[in-house]
Amino acid sequence: MTDATREGGCLCGAVRYSVPWPPLMLLTCACRNCQKQSGAAVSVVGAAPRDRMTIKGTLKTYEDEGASGKAVYRQFCPECGSPVLTDTPGAAEQEIIFYKAGTLDDTTDLAPTVHCWTGRGQKWVKYSDADMVMIEQEGLN
Repeated sequence: MTDATREGGCLCGAVRYSVPWPPLMLLTCACRNCQKQSGAAVSVVGAAPRDRMTIKGTLKTYEDEGASGKAVYRQFCPECGSPVLTDTPGAAEQEIIFYKAGTLDDTTDLAPTVHCWTGRGQKWVKYSDADMVMIEQEGLN
């Protein structure tokens, strides 16, 4: 395992974090709730080992409900509203945490390889790479 990390944070800087780099996985989610939370066609999400992520600052949590009916904890900066983390019971069991990759300080090399809930996504978004994994089921929530 590498000791490389990447830093990130919210828009106003009140919340800062560090995650191991590269991520365990980098994905997009096009479910309606991720679209609404991100204000975009997809949410770009990285996964990190829970015990290797460090967070400075206070996050507020909104308890959402995933397609499975289980809780999805959407955590954001209470000052500027930037979404920072997403957590689920499944992620906790697997000892991982999801962070909004757009909040990383350096996003120049982000290349998601998994795309979730594409069937619920915006029809103008095209997923063209044949080797990409498409997930249309409950996943980790």
